[in-house]
Amino acid sequence: MIKIEGLTKRFDGTPVLDNIDLTIEEGERVVVIGPSGTGKSTLLRCVNFLDRPQSGTISIGGLTVDTARASRADILTLRRCTAFVFQNYALFANKTAKQNIMEALITVQKRPRDEAERRAMEVLAETGLAEKADSYPAALSGGQQQRVGIGRAMALDACLMLFDEPTSALDPEWVGEVLDLIRRVAERRQTMLIVTHEMQFAREIADRVIFMDGGRIVEQGPPEKVLGQPRDERLKRFLRRVK
Repeated sequence: MIKIEGLTKRFDGTPVLDNIDLTIEEGERVVVIGPSGTGKSTLLRCVNFLDRPQSGTISIGGLTVDTARASRADILTLRRCTAFVFQNYALFANKTAKQNIMEALITVQKRPRDEAERRAMEVLAETGLAEKADSYPAALSGGQQQRVGIGRAMALDACLMLFDEPTSALDPEWVGEVLDLIRRVAERRQTMLIVTHEMQFAREIADRVIFMDGGRIVEQGPPEKVLGQPRDERLKRFLRRVK
């Protein structure tokens, strides 16, 4: 189980996350929606300390981190429990698809190189990219690069996978293949926290949808309720715009 309590983040004194409380059960898929600039991506980045919160606690499994006092060792341990899929792929340009997946296995999880290589090839086969193992990012399409990014997260076998608008940087022709891969990962009951603007995808994949506005969780519940029968007026306006 993942538990976030009182998570607060400010930029130049302006609150971006305002006392967020959120519990995610093991195997649950939670999708976060809301207007741009409302703290969705910052929430994900704070969960694994890409951005450091000012206050709050984050608990994953048996680990609890007080974000205001977290040491470097605390942060590294927390990051080993999570895997992040970036909207802009964030692949190493000088490494092949296989090497991009191997990197965290070797440097973070301290796996032997031969074991990391076997795991990377397994994941590339699962993502349909085994034949691209020795290709560099510049030789891959946007959709293929994002599938490598997802494969890198899959290889870590993390407690929680974080997806930050995984299709926002893609040309429309590549969106479907990336969403299909995320669906396949979700079918394994992988615990996920996903920020997306793809409302139909949210309906299909989410156990729970969260609507954020102004750095707060305004409404949450099953997708059929939040997306089909919204109560909050801000959510109603947002859904009218995205439709």
